[in-house]
Amino acid sequence: MRTRQATSRQQEMVFRTWGGRREGAGRKPTGGRAGVPHLRREGLSPSHPVHVTLRVRKEVWSLRSRRCFRQIERAFIQSRERFGMRLTHYSVQGNHLHLIVEAAGERALSRGMQGLCIRIAKGLNRTMQRKGKVFADRYHAHILRTRAEVRNAVRYVLQNVHVHARRAGRKVATGMDRYSSTSADPAAVAPPRTWLLRVGWGDEAIA
Repeated sequence: MRTRQATSRQQEMVFRTWGGRREGAGRKPTGGRAGVPHLRREGLSPSHPVHVTLRVRKEVWSLRSRRCFRQIERAFIQSRERFGMRLTHYSVQGNHLHLIVEAAGERALSRGMQGLCIRIAKGLNRTMQRKGKVFADRYHAHILRTRAEVRNAVRYVLQNVHVHARRAGRKVATGMDRYSSTSADPAAVAPPRTWLLRVGWGDEAIA
């Protein structure tokens, strides 16, 4: 009888193991290292534009160079209206891009952005004569549901070069930014279809 009880207790013992990576172990990245969380994206209505931000890796050349921008603009022209996604406004900064897009839904946005990112990455890698990843993380998407949100987002995107200049304490250049949809090739964007982008956000001039 004692033998059976001892055997039973031995079978129920849990032995600790040491070493090796445990799921969820380690410090969690913060700040710039945290990236875009891999969470389910918000539901997207075809009536709502989206503000998309894309950031490139540190080793990628400045996007505001003629060679790099030429590849980005070419990708915009080829992808401005594909897979149910339309690119209507954009601004290219040194290490990131701001886009205003319309999409038929979440799947259309995902497919459209995937195709655009592939074209940009191939073009930039060809220019830099390198291989490997170009973008630092997934794209960040903010759905614009109100007139005020759309107005603020469009202004922010088209005036982004001035925003960064003021933050850095540099002189703010006057006129349109040649690395944005205000003055670059008009073939790189598609005319908006949503009411919010066509009419709702207001007709104030962007300067």
